[in-house]
Amino acid sequence: MKHISKLLHFLRPYWKYSTYSLVFLVLVVLIDLAIPRLIQRVIDQGINQHNAQVVLTTAIIMMSLSILQVLFALGNNHYSIEVGESVARDIREALFLKIQSFSFSNLDHLNTGQLMVRLSSDTTAFQRMTQVSLRIGTRAPLLMIGSLILMFVTDSRLALMILPILLVTFAVIAFFIVKMGPLFILILRKLDRLNIVLQENIAGVRLVKAFVRAAFENERFAEVNEDYTDQNIRVMRFMATLFPIMGLLVNIGMVIVIWAGGIQSIQGRVSVGQIVAFINYLQTTMGPLGIMVMLANVVAAGSASAERINEVLDTIPEVQDAEETASLPEGRAQRIKFEGVSFHFNGTNQTPVLRSVDLVAEPGQTIAILGATGAGKSSIVNLVPRFYDATSGRITWNDIDVRRVKQGDLLQQVGVVPQETILFSGTVRDNIRYGRPNASDDEVVAAAQAAQAHDFIANLPNGYDTRIEERGVNLSGGQKQRIAIARALLLRPAVLILDDSTSSVDVETETKIQNAMKDWAQNSTSFVVAQRISTVLRADKIIVIDDGQIVAEGAHNELMQTSEVYREIYASQLGEDARLEAV
Repeated sequence: MKHISKLLHFLRPYWKYSTYSLVFLVLVVLIDLAIPRLIQRVIDQGINQHNAQVVLTTAIIMMSLSILQVLFALGNNHYSIEVGESVARDIREALFLKIQSFSFSNLDHLNTGQLMVRLSSDTTAFQRMTQVSLRIGTRAPLLMIGSLILMFVTDSRLALMILPILLVTFAVIAFFIVKMGPLFILILRKLDRLNIVLQENIAGVRLVKAFVRAAFENERFAEVNEDYTDQNIRVMRFMATLFPIMGLLVNIGMVIVIWAGGIQSIQGRVSVGQIVAFINYLQTTMGPLGIMVMLANVVAAGSASAERINEVLDTIPEVQDAEETASLPEGRAQRIKFEGVSFHFNGTNQTPVLRSVDLVAEPGQTIAILGATGAGKSSIVNLVPRFYDATSGRITWNDIDVRRVKQGDLLQQVGVVPQETILFSGTVRDNIRYGRPNASDDEVVAAAQAAQAHDFIANLPNGYDTRIEERGVNLSGGQKQRIAIARALLLRPAVLILDDSTSSVDVETETKIQNAMKDWAQNSTSFVVAQRISTVLRADKIIVIDDGQIVAEGAHNELMQTSEVYREIYASQLGEDARLEAV
């Protein structure tokens, strides 16, 4: 229950509605408990004594109470639904905001499928538990306690005679509750796995088709689906044994009441009305026990979901603002310096991604980073805006350690074109001005022209108002990259990061983009990660990374004279003759 209790603060804003719901529920229970007494009155004072007035009066009272009970039940449903839906909304919002605060290292631990499950099915499970608790969670124990008390009030001797049956029933219920909790949690874990596989396949359906892996993915999904189904069948079969056992115990109790009560009635020690009322209370006592088993399942599901929700809410972003922060000058290029920087992913002791990196990017310079796949190029540019924190060493902007700058202030001065181009559903215009929603149409067009995107955008069916489909599937890779570049350029950032952002663009278009960026980003310190040598030729400084270390640094002509590694990369892409000509 500790996981549930940690989420109870989401109920506090709705304590009035929760109270109203519980008050209506108590009134419903009181009417339930009053009905057997009224039936006893009809039999003993009306039918047995041939008093039609008592029968009529009692019938009117019972009808009035039934109408009131319906109204009270509707009130309980209204407020319980309001509380449950509101709590679910607030939890989803809290999860969403928490995910937005995560650093890249946190997102490395929690994949998209897991986060989607927590935002959807886990939140729904907690919502259902909240609603069920307010609707029947209190009703079952109140009915059970009230019926037990009224059974002793009606006839204490009969109550003592069936007490062993009640104790056996309690023991059976406790057994099922203890067994059902872990089984239901296991179901949720298997459902979690099923949802993850489903999400991965829906998101990657095009890749599955491209690699002709539909049969493999069908088999993988069938396996987890069958596993989930088998577990459900085992649990449902186990649950199905409860109600026959409960029915048997109720019938035994009724037989005892009818046998013992009948003898006492013949002897004149108990009335027929009392026996009927007693049987009603017996059924009202044992019925809620079955409900409590069902409630235990809902609570088990809610507890398992609450644990996963708390896992996200309790996650502390690894990149944190310092208590005392410093300010950076705005509107101009920054001097970026790496001082003995080393980096491990997630702070592990694995082979470092970067080792003792020293690097200086002067204001307005373009720094190109070249190297083999996995050499550490993207890690360098991810450390610049503090997407990750360096494991050791420090990174400064204008001699200020980035750890002392608020993340929001830091990122406001950064324009990023990530390695994986991400576009949002909406218009082309909205995607370009995503970072500056108030940018004018002229500014949007100017940024698109600099990114060599204006011409193809103008030829789209609705130009800049053309809607981009989910993940930009109605655009080519090069078109998506150019829109992403325009989005970053529109910010006119102090620091511009292009992480292999022209890999899907032809060399001629890439050259045009570079020429346009000279004027557009002249007040930016730029970092350009590239695989193609043509991308880095005009950079002010080229950094060659190998195995997490800088092995060469300088302008193109300088590196052609001093770096064998750079010459080999140059020759491998442009040919040996080109290298000899350059030398």
